[in-house]
Amino acid sequence: MSLKKFLIQFGILVLILAVVALLLDSAYTILVPKFWIIFGFLGVLTLLAYITSNVAIKTGGDLSVYILLAAIFIKLIVSLFFVVFYLKIYKVSSTYFALEFFSIYFLFTAFEVKSLLVNLRAPK
Repeated sequence: MSLKKFLIQFGILVLILAVVALLLDSAYTILVPKFWIIFGFLGVLTLLAYITSNVAIKTGGDLSVYILLAAIFIKLIVSLFFVVFYLKIYKVSSTYFALEFFSIYFLFTAFEVKSLLVNLRAPK
């Protein structure tokens, strides 16, 4: 998958998730403080991880798989540091925060992995 195609599909995913978050917040007022910072942070982190992994896949070689795994692992570690930092600053309900943060994290990661798997398939 080309970077342009990924950016278009990722933009659509971000737009859909943002609309869903806005609708849920307007109906139930459940979003944690500074939710959009979390959303943007995870979006940018996903973009960086995808670009790094995609470059590694395109260059090929033995290290490409290790770079792909390292990008996903670094994304996880940076996200966990962000969680610790966020929870030290804001006192929020842990249930809502965990639900919001990890649902976005896993949706973005699943999309990233799906997009990377398209690049790893053998050409027909």
